[in-house]
Amino acid sequence: MAGIVPDAPPSNLRLKLDGDALAHNWRTLDAMSGQAQTGAAVKADAYGTGVNFAVPVLHGEGCRHFFVAHWGEAAGVMAHVPAEQVYVLHGPTSAAEADYARQAGTMPVINSVPQAKLWAGAGGGPCALMLDSGMNRLGIAAADVSDPVIASLDVRVFMSHLASADENGTQSADQREIYERTLGHFPGAVHSLANSAGIALGPDYNYGLTRPGLSLYGGIARPEHAGKIRQVVHPQAQVLQVRHIAAGERVGYNGEFTASTAMTVATVCIGYADGFLRSWAGAGYLHHAGKRLQLLGKVSMDMVVVDISSAPGITAGDWLDVPYHLPTASRVTGLSQYELLTLLGNRFDRHSA
Repeated sequence: MAGIVPDAPPSNLRLKLDGDALAHNWRTLDAMSGQAQTGAAVKADAYGTGVNFAVPVLHGEGCRHFFVAHWGEAAGVMAHVPAEQVYVLHGPTSAAEADYARQAGTMPVINSVPQAKLWAGAGGGPCALMLDSGMNRLGIAAADVSDPVIASLDVRVFMSHLASADENGTQSADQREIYERTLGHFPGAVHSLANSAGIALGPDYNYGLTRPGLSLYGGIARPEHAGKIRQVVHPQAQVLQVRHIAAGERVGYNGEFTASTAMTVATVCIGYADGFLRSWAGAGYLHHAGKRLQLLGKVSMDMVVVDISSAPGITAGDWLDVPYHLPTASRVTGLSQYELLTLLGNRFDRHSA
């Protein structure tokens, strides 16, 4: 028979979450949205920050529209806000999901005529409707807006999604034109097109509701956001061991790094299982008290090794900062800002600042 299991000690990883920065970012995007309401994408556990951290902050600032992808994500958001403020982007793909939406009171986003029939079969009710304006991902075709089943829906939000708002090409304008042609079918609905990058395209894209995601959490979706959006996520990892190595000694798997001179190195408790992927190796680094500590060799599942020769005071138990200014980290790793956020693992102790 198993005995009593004591509480685990604190993790060797911690994630400092800046609630003031999150609130600032929502207010900034809300101001950029003009007269439109400003919602929030909180899917993927609020882009890795945690719904229990993000949703109360956003709701406290006045956000009243929260978007998740999966039905399994809805309950975590409903713990903090009324069910009718929670939108599930994937929509009902089965009768069970449609019944769940009816019982819970969440807002399904209808993406096709078959989903509309599922929703009607479950009893219908308020919903959102997604138009595919050129992304070819989810959403009804423009030709479907006059379908009798679609026309019978109680559409409260009529939306589409921009594919390339972070670029300066013509696709956003093309999508907006397609969206504009369909608006007359849903005059009583709130109209919504702009994501984080779309908000920066100007008032023509804001309509009645914007849906920022990345930029809430510190991402810079377009140059117009630079200097306005604050970093929210600040990972830290603890030093496990310090050792001295001689010239010619190798570090890590496959001996990828060879010391050209005597060095002092630290083994640090973070790895690719925590979302710190092997793409950090080479140009990657950690920080301590303003000093930049170069990564050596490959990133392991649970550990990395850094050169601390320039910071001789570091000892086991010290905390090192993981540089997570998202645009800079994206350039270093080749990962998108979205990946950098959502890859953060569950071994971090999360602390709101």
